[in-house]
Amino acid sequence: MSNIVAIVGRPNVGKSTLYNRLTESRKAIVDDFSGVTRDRHYGQAEWTGKTFTVIDTGGYVHGSDDVFEAAIREQVLIAIEEASIILFMVDVTVGVTDLDDDIAKLLRRSKKPVFVIANKVDHHQLHNEASVFYSLGLGEIYNLSSMTGSGTGELLDEVVKHFDDVQEEENTLPRYAIVGRPNVGKSSLINALIGKDRNIVTPIAGTTRDSIQIHYNQFGHEFMLIDTAGLRKKTKVRENIEFYSVMRSIKALEDADVVILMIDAAEGIESQDINIFHLAEKNKKGIVLLVNKWDLIEKDHKTTKKFEDQIREKTAPFTDYPIVFTSVTEKQRIFKAIEAASKVYESKFKKISTSKLNDVMLPIIENNPPPALKGKYVKIKYITQIAGKSPMFAFFCNLPQYIKDPYKRFIENKLRENFDFEGVPIQIFFRQK
Repeated sequence: MSNIVAIVGRPNVGKSTLYNRLTESRKAIVDDFSGVTRDRHYGQAEWTGKTFTVIDTGGYVHGSDDVFEAAIREQVLIAIEEASIILFMVDVTVGVTDLDDDIAKLLRRSKKPVFVIANKVDHHQLHNEASVFYSLGLGEIYNLSSMTGSGTGELLDEVVKHFDDVQEEENTLPRYAIVGRPNVGKSSLINALIGKDRNIVTPIAGTTRDSIQIHYNQFGHEFMLIDTAGLRKKTKVRENIEFYSVMRSIKALEDADVVILMIDAAEGIESQDINIFHLAEKNKKGIVLLVNKWDLIEKDHKTTKKFEDQIREKTAPFTDYPIVFTSVTEKQRIFKAIEAASKVYESKFKKISTSKLNDVMLPIIENNPPPALKGKYVKIKYITQIAGKSPMFAFFCNLPQYIKDPYKRFIENKLRENFDFEGVPIQIFFRQK
């Protein structure tokens, strides 16, 4: 099940710093100037073996006419509606403000678990100051310094207790999630595949209100199709249709086997598409990239190759996945997309025998051994595939700590060349023999 943790609060309380710490990245821009975060950042985090998605929202500003602040305010409302857990961040050095009270009123009406985080508790004298936030009426206060990381572990210990650990019902059918930005043709693709107007399709972005699951059983293919176009609900979304799209896409891709990422040929692959792509990759999902509206592009014999190269360059280092060029309205190559997803699904659960792995890979390693370090040579003696829901391989050697990332990439490329894992993220581990 998907667990989405949204960080909300007024501007400049330290939300992006906490996001960077939880996701172990420097993706969110951090600055002392309030309102820096206007786009959404979302990434994967892990604590005590449990993975979850973290969303860094913009600062909430009530009643402002500023177009960016209005957008940020809407995104907080969407986060409250769509996230599993809310982290409400306040600033201990400032105390309770009218804006904090305003957000607290919204959160008290929410039925979601809410954690009040008193940030910038950088020394012991400030611990007592945080008690003022009990007046917000949201229960326990968690003291934290997102800059140093102090208090983060205690917070996460409590947060993960609220995660949904219900196991999915055993369903042997493959699950394909169709994701992408609004109005790229997700619902139209499903209608074209099943041959009837199951989903309402209009040229207005954000028509689909909820994610829809469809049992597909035609032409020798049987699977569950998930339309993740679910965007509008109670609030008027306006420019935040994109944010709804992100939330629903995250929920669906975490429960899918293969993610079919649709992009618009005229617009190309944009930052939100790349974020969703890498989130699918981190979640070890199969990936097919679908370029829709290809019929509207003026082409010569080099156009397709040039477009492919541009896409793969933007998703690097993971570039081994199928790209299918379609026109949903003209029904061009739409079934090729399903065939590609089925092949990726098979590759995701492919098992390579230990004898075949060693017969193929050991001679390659012998001819291209890992570079020696400090006069010591790494000897890889044995390879096996580890059981899992995506391909994982263990390479047993004498000095696993000496193997660096460039050599790991070399090994991954050779596995892909010899065993065809197109569209599937691979995990490689080097272990002590």
